[in-house]
Amino acid sequence: MHTNYYFLRQLAPALTAQLRGYRVASCFSQEKDELVIGLTDGGREFWLKAQLGATFPALALPETFQRARTNSVDLFPELLGEQVETVAAWPQDRVLQVNFRSGARLVFKLYGPRPNAIFRLTPDAPAQLFQQRLLADADLHPLPTPGAPATAVVSPAPGAPTAADTRPAPPSPANSGPPAPSPKSDQSAESDKSVVQTKAKLPPALADLPARYLRAHGYDGAPAETRPRLVNQVLAQLETPAYYYLIRLDGRTRLSLLPLGEILETLPGTDPVGALRRFVPMALSRRALETETKQVRQALTRRADEATTGAAHARQRLHALAHEAGYRHAADLIMAHLHEIPTGAAEVELLDYYTNQPRLIKLKTGEKPQRTAENLYRKAKNQQIEERQLSQRIERRETEAFGALERLEELDTQPALAELRAFRTWRKQHGLEPAAAAGKGPTELPFKVFEDRGFTILVGRNAANNDLLTQKYAHKDDYWLHAKDVSGSHVVVRHRAGQPVPAPVLEHAAQLAAWYSRRQNDSLCPVTVTPKKFVRKPKGARPGQVIVEREQVLLVVPANPFEAQER
Repeated sequence: MHTNYYFLRQLAPALTAQLRGYRVASCFSQEKDELVIGLTDGGREFWLKAQLGATFPALALPETFQRARTNSVDLFPELLGEQVETVAAWPQDRVLQVNFRSGARLVFKLYGPRPNAIFRLTPDAPAQLFQQRLLADADLHPLPTPGAPATAVVSPAPGAPTAADTRPAPPSPANSGPPAPSPKSDQSAESDKSVVQTKAKLPPALADLPARYLRAHGYDGAPAETRPRLVNQVLAQLETPAYYYLIRLDGRTRLSLLPLGEILETLPGTDPVGALRRFVPMALSRRALETETKQVRQALTRRADEATTGAAHARQRLHALAHEAGYRHAADLIMAHLHEIPTGAAEVELLDYYTNQPRLIKLKTGEKPQRTAENLYRKAKNQQIEERQLSQRIERRETEAFGALERLEELDTQPALAELRAFRTWRKQHGLEPAAAAGKGPTELPFKVFEDRGFTILVGRNAANNDLLTQKYAHKDDYWLHAKDVSGSHVVVRHRAGQPVPAPVLEHAAQLAAWYSRRQNDSLCPVTVTPKKFVRKPKGARPGQVIVEREQVLLVVPANPFEAQER
């Protein structure tokens, strides 16, 4: 409630008593969305720092302030030398106005997402805006001078009612809930006007804290005839607060005129300047803590969820591998019944000596059963590697999830982490800093990646991925390989400046191109090898389709010589 009308109406007379006769000595800005005004009476100084950012609009009143030698700019030069006469709060609004003896006016508009400072040298002079993008604020007019009739404080639209500073009557018993919070700070610039007093005399905007206070004290369940009395009691507390409360509510540190939430400090209600000086530094410090704690909590929760999900998926895959008939089992049956398999058969039914039941095994027409068994043994070896990697992945992901849950528990149970410095030390100790999270390593390439003698070999995963590899990632001096005359993966060997690619590296890359193609099961496969600069994609070609202008051909045995490092 540090920008609410009921607090500003307490702050305005306190500032008037303290600042009457003070002159403006400086007016500048050295931070984004910050306006600093220095005042003096010749012997004493008073500083007013307006935080005019959308996230936390506030008036800070630091006891001392040191202007930076660089990166500061003077603002509102015509304001210098002006002498303060009064400070006033606009009726039922989030606006504080400083009146000077010359007739100049400085208005602090403290609306939530669009705060601003507006200066006029005279009441009819053009407005000078701090936030110049908020052009509609030029239509806000200063409060009339003391003694003048309290009419409209903003320029109303034709036919619109004006705002008057009249005490509203309690809400009608027909109302089913407490007075609604003000929507002012969430409206567009056109609706940035004072609360209108209609014939029904609805209560002024109470913000959310008084409404919550009413509900906490039985407003919703109270009889209709009791509700006006409850509202009047709250209004009386707001108009003449006995104390100011620094509270923590819904994870935010706030200034309240009512006891609500977790009360951090209780300050006398006779010193709104002192309350504001205590609140703003605490809120800024705690705001940083609350923001950073929220970010870390979200990151840890996301990390725990992702690790748990990854472990569950790996466990499901491991279970499926353990309960399906293995490749080695089928290969053993083929070799055991090799003499019974007719030549050119597409499938064969063999007696499974593990279960004494017949089992149907599919074969490839035109491929020898021995070759089929060899391929199945290779797949069985790869399956063993996959099972081992899955077990390691499950253990790693479960450890990650457990560690993230431990950190979350520490956040909730360690009182020392309620202080910003201790929290940042803890965050750094556990590697949870935003910079570390953002730069935790190079982005993983979306291809199969292999290393051979210091050279990187990239293999496309599908047609679209082949296009990405060849057209976006490959350099013109890289070597490009592909199984000849069949579909398959594009393979790229990254060049290294001043270092020719060794023949064994090219041979291994050619084996990969043959292995990840339709010729995987051939005894020999011809592979096209050429610098990438001789590969182009014709207009209108399908994904993965290219034209090779110059080529060499290597004959290799299809194989993956890097099974252990595949990723």
